[in-house]
Amino acid sequence: EVYENLAKLYRMEIDLREQVSPGYKFNDWELRGVPVRIELGPRDIENGKCIVVRRDTLEKIEVNLEELPEKLQSILEDIQEHMFQECQQRVLDKTTIATNMEEFINNINNNQGYVKTMWCGDTACEEKIKELTGAHSRCIPFAQEQVGDTCVCCGKKADTMVIWGRQY
Repeated sequence: EVYENLAKLYRMEIDLREQVSPGYKFNDWELRGVPVRIELGPRDIENGKCIVVRRDTLEKIEVNLEELPEKLQSILEDIQEHMFQECQQRVLDKTTIATNMEEFINNINNNQGYVKTMWCGDTACEEKIKELTGAHSRCIPFAQEQVGDTCVCCGKKADTMVIWGRQY
């Protein structure tokens, strides 16, 4: 009954495999990227409750079965927001600034991430950076920052900020 009600709202699977342990099942679904797991046994049904486990924080939340559809929606939205914030922070933490070629080479070699620099717009500079470091221009953001006055490669006046990174 719980499954039928939730299946109308969410894409779900019920795991009735008996030949494997619960730990194996939990790991199997985590590897598939399932964001939440609902643990529901005979005693839980008697008590009108279940356990919802978040994949991102591994937090276990006890939920009344009547409140499950609404609570599940809230948990999924919270997971989405948490994952987005975490990703955004990781990008910020892994982005450095370089004002000359020495800094650029050091940053790209010692940090797995992006490097912000100023660029003159000359494709010869872009090719030289690619040849020296293996980094490519990843994007020219709409919201430009002034991280220097000169091109990181040739030293000419530059007014375009570019984010560079290696392709893995």
